Amino acid sequence: MPHILLINPNSSQATTEMMVAIARSTLPAGYALSGVSAREGPGMIVNAVELAAAGAEVERNWREGGRHSVGAIISAFGDPGIERLRALDGRPVAGLCEASMLEAAEGGRRFGVATVTPELADVIGEKAQQAGVAGRYTGIRLTAGDPRVLAADPQALEEALAEAVRACVERDGAEAVVIGGGPLGQAALALAQRFPVPVIAPIPAAVRYLLKALQALEAAA
Repeated sequence: MPHILLINPNSSQATTEMMVAIARSTLPAGYALSGVSAREGPGMIVNAVELAAAGAEVERNWREGGRHSVGAIISAFGDPGIERLRALDGRPVAGLCEASMLEAAEGGRRFGVATVTPELADVIGEKAQQAGVAGRYTGIRLTAGDPRVLAADPQALEEALAEAVRACVERDGAEAVVIGGGPLGQAALALAQRFPVPVIAPIPAAVRYLLKALQALEAAA
């Protein structure tokens, strides 16, 4: 059975378990998936310095834990280490930010990002540019307060993100909204049921991206 490794660049094992459960619920039968947490670093990445430092840890996890995996999911919204992994051996790698932005922009849709990390706003804008969808990106809307405190309160997190989603749609004209963060995975699933526009949950989007890449490899073989 082909195995996929989900790499959580954050060090929280509880967050990894949540991400794995969401990813497994998206996978079709015939695939196995497991997760691994960062050995070092913060429980939740909230700024560009932490994000940049996570790249080396992501690569280490892939080298140590991904030997028998057909592909990887980097389960943090800034996609740390994604180019490192893609340069190693050609196995498909999905990043939450890239995958969810591409899905949000399908059909020419204008999309925004709702998230909790103001210090990553510039990085997220750069990711839209790198993914080739900057022309459809309406910008980012942020929750107030400490992102780590907010993420620890699931109900407060969902309501704060709901306000950010509304701002993306009503103020910025977004036709789809990405929830920007792996640790926001459960809130993203809940919010997808609350709005008439598509609300893109990043972990399922990364799973779908990876499956398409694996299917393309099989078709080319």
